[in-house]
Amino acid sequence: MSKTRFSTRLIASLALVGALGACATPRETSTAVGAGVGAVAGAVLTGGSTAGTAIGAGVGGVVGNQIKR
Repeated sequence: MSKTRFSTRLIASLALVGALGACATPRETSTAVGAGVGAVAGAVLTGGSTAGTAIGAGVGGVVGNQIKR
C-alpha cells in the first residue's frame, strides 16, 4: 500500500474516532475509540487488508467497552 493511501486511511480513521468521541457515556466513548484504534492497528498489521481492519475494529471495540465497566 502506498504511503499516500495509508495516510488517507489513517486520517479518515482518526476523524471517525474523533466524531464518535462525542458519544453520550464514557463507556460508549471508550468503545468507539477502541474500535478506531483497533481498525488502525489491524490495517497496519495486515498491510491494509479489509478483513484485518474489520477484525481489528471489532476486537478494539470489545476491549474498549470492557475497560470502562
